[in-house]
Amino acid sequence: MAPGAMSRWTTSLSEARPVSYWLDDPGRPAPEPALTGPVTCDLLVVGGGYSGLWTALIAKERDPSRDVVLVEGREVGWAASGRNGGFCAASLTHGLANGLARWPGEIHTLERLGARNLDAIEETVARHAIDCDFERTGEIDVATEPYQAQELRSWYEEIAARGLADGIEFLDAHAVREQVDSPTFLAGLHDRRGVAMLNPARLAWGLKRACLALGVRVYEHTPALTLKRYGAGMAVRTPYGAVRARRVALGTNVFPSLVRRVRPYTVPVYDYALMTEPLTDAQLASVGWRNRQGLGDSANQFHYFRLSADNRILWGGYDAVYPYGGRVRAEYDDRPETYARLAGHFFTCFPQLEGVRFSHAWGGAIDTCSRFSAFFGTAHAGRVAYAAGYTGLGVGATRFGAEVMLDLLAGERTERTELEMVRSKPLPFPPEPFAWTGIALTKWALARADAHQGRRNLWLRTMDRLGLGFDS
Repeated sequence: MAPGAMSRWTTSLSEARPVSYWLDDPGRPAPEPALTGPVTCDLLVVGGGYSGLWTALIAKERDPSRDVVLVEGREVGWAASGRNGGFCAASLTHGLANGLARWPGEIHTLERLGARNLDAIEETVARHAIDCDFERTGEIDVATEPYQAQELRSWYEEIAARGLADGIEFLDAHAVREQVDSPTFLAGLHDRRGVAMLNPARLAWGLKRACLALGVRVYEHTPALTLKRYGAGMAVRTPYGAVRARRVALGTNVFPSLVRRVRPYTVPVYDYALMTEPLTDAQLASVGWRNRQGLGDSANQFHYFRLSADNRILWGGYDAVYPYGGRVRAEYDDRPETYARLAGHFFTCFPQLEGVRFSHAWGGAIDTCSRFSAFFGTAHAGRVAYAAGYTGLGVGATRFGAEVMLDLLAGERTERTELEMVRSKPLPFPPEPFAWTGIALTKWALARADAHQGRRNLWLRTMDRLGLGFDS
């Protein structure tokens, strides 16, 4: 990389604010007051991200008489739910390839349930008039290396033969560049219906408003400190009060679970993103992108990118940073060296946008598990349910996870609870220093594969056989 080019690219970051573009919104709602004193309820939901919000909302929709309380340690949507790329995917399995590799016998069911879940999200957004720029524009996986183009074509042929390619189209270099013009694009796989674009923070705030309208009691700046049995139910202590509940749903995801035995199943992985200033009409025309799809490239160290409602480009991914010890700390949210790397990659992808500046640069933690997709369970004799491990694809899948948690708390056998994906657990991560060493070795091996035509070395092949992985 030439020093002059690096200087130009880093100059584009000179005015970038180190805060999520989505959360930097004058329409951000005021938080609800913190809980003070004791309260009782039928269902306590812990966590005010998508997982908790969907659980509270669906619980009230299933039974309007149910008394539901939601507590959030900071403010609704402030963590992963307000920092992600705003890709709302139908996939419940972190992509079709991961689902097919792990649950081939259930994949048609999982795809059907995922499509139904995305439809339900779209319907909820409309019914509750949630202003979150929801666009069912689809997504294109792009190849930027010849071997990736060959792999995309082979993958398309495989899923077509299995009857899993409905709504999916293979695009050659000319066809993909007709959709979005980058000299790096060599092929693409276009999923026309399986992904929506949205404003993630506004989705969270809209779900909060819908919960409040249905009678959910929401307490912000109210971290849940302890979880204990209390008679026939559970008790949760907070800094200024306590909640006694018949049932508890945990939607804490990347943060340490109140059920300690769940903690080894997830690690925090920090992901970073940039947002450009709004493109001019001429700049947007130089890229094309008339159909506003989300995009992601096919490397192991991948980028994801999309247009916002005001025609900014969000550009994120590539670096996935695991902090030693698995700690979630505010100082990890900002990483200038990653921003500089992302800026260089952005202008390599879109050289016609040279001169565009970035307005925002931010990071946040993702709850990653070794199988990349959510896992579920209960504790305290079925009084507590949890879902975690969405590994970066939780914008859509958390709604499905909420339904699973409510099914489990009700003791119901449903099509969801009978899934092997729901009944099984991923392999836990080992303690330190083994977790950090293993993740560092895996990241090195993934980068090496990207540089060597995708060839996976012995370490990665062994991880594949064990069903272990690392992703964001």
